[in-house]
Amino acid sequence: MMFESHDPKALRSLVQPLDGSPGDLLPVVEKCKDARYVLIGEATHGTHEFYRIRAQITKLLIERHGFRAVAIEGDWPDAHRVHSYVCGDDRDATAAEALAGFDRFPTWMWRNADVLDFIGWLRTHNDKLRRDGKVGFFGLDLYSMYRSMQAVIDYLEEADPAAAARAKERYACFDRFGGDVERYARAVGAGLSASCRSGALMQLLEMQRKSFAVSDSLASERERQFVAEQNARVVASAEEYYRTMIDAEISSWNLRDTFMFSTLEHLIHHLDYQHSSPAKVVVWAHNSHVGDARATTLGAGRELNIGQLVRQSHLPECRLIGFTTSMGTVTAASQWHAEPERKTVRIPVAGSWEALFSAVRAPNFYLDMEKASLAYPALMGPLMERAIGVIYLPQTELYSHYLHARIAGQFDALFHFDQTRAVEPLERTPRWEAGEVPETYPSAV
Repeated sequence: MMFESHDPKALRSLVQPLDGSPGDLLPVVEKCKDARYVLIGEATHGTHEFYRIRAQITKLLIERHGFRAVAIEGDWPDAHRVHSYVCGDDRDATAAEALAGFDRFPTWMWRNADVLDFIGWLRTHNDKLRRDGKVGFFGLDLYSMYRSMQAVIDYLEEADPAAAARAKERYACFDRFGGDVERYARAVGAGLSASCRSGALMQLLEMQRKSFAVSDSLASERERQFVAEQNARVVASAEEYYRTMIDAEISSWNLRDTFMFSTLEHLIHHLDYQHSSPAKVVVWAHNSHVGDARATTLGAGRELNIGQLVRQSHLPECRLIGFTTSMGTVTAASQWHAEPERKTVRIPVAGSWEALFSAVRAPNFYLDMEKASLAYPALMGPLMERAIGVIYLPQTELYSHYLHARIAGQFDALFHFDQTRAVEPLERTPRWEAGEVPETYPSAV
């Protein structure tokens, strides 16, 4: 049974209730102030409270402790458009326009009211600073293969037309697939087409050689070269990701998270060089990427993630923060490429961390895992933990949305919100507005 080794009353004495006051977040900010890597998660990709509190923590880390960048589970070129806006480039007149690049499913993940508010705040914050002191906004993900190709070519057409011609020739291999990465993956996987890997790698190598040539150039040129080189890196890694994702012997999950970690390392190195001092970065991603995979069934299946890789490389300098919820609503889709819906989050199953936290009877609370696990060692043991991504299937929730986790090993700190509401997409569809009729949880589950 769930509570044979878990006493909610004992745990209640260890949590810090959240009452909405300015002091709520000071303990976690104090815990993170000396770290260089602060990874802040979310139990869903569509919960307002997760986005709001994550942004508030980030603002405090920027204002009080000199954090210089936010790196998200989003694509590099789309995030760079936001980066340009928050750093004072007026190609986009508003924060909403700057977020328009996030037009690939799931659009609501970054095109939502909470992110819009944060981007507006970051632009206002940066407007008060010198160019070399502005806080950046960057993407870590690799889904933008075709968009990144075009970004490489656009940069080279201005900087080096001959190099642009070479890039076009190398990337021409991808043209036959009409911008459809899934079509590319199927064709190569079935042996119907040759891989385009060599051209992507050759272009990346040329971009890397160019980066050495501009190392002593103006900061603005180094920045442009860094952005272009990262786009070339996206193309090479995305090609591998899509080509191998249908191969059961290769973990596309590991390829993706290793790439995101590598991008984070390149970003930190670039910021260190740019400012001649150690940079501090906040990462926004799902719990499944942020929490240490070794403390979950992901790790048991030999899957790793950013949280694990950061801890292994930078243990004294990193903090991993998670979020959980028990019930409410969430913005999610019913299948890939479908429009967002406002879905009802089911009451957590017995034997889960969410059910235990709900039984604590503190509606919203903060838990310092390092301190609490000393007084409550059961936090180091395994229970089920819910993970809702861009797809949420309540009917199969127990099988499709739960994993086992040793939560005190997974995170350094955690926020629990018992009742939450769906994040608001910037484009509300009639289906989202209508919401979902709650269902009774099946008694057999």
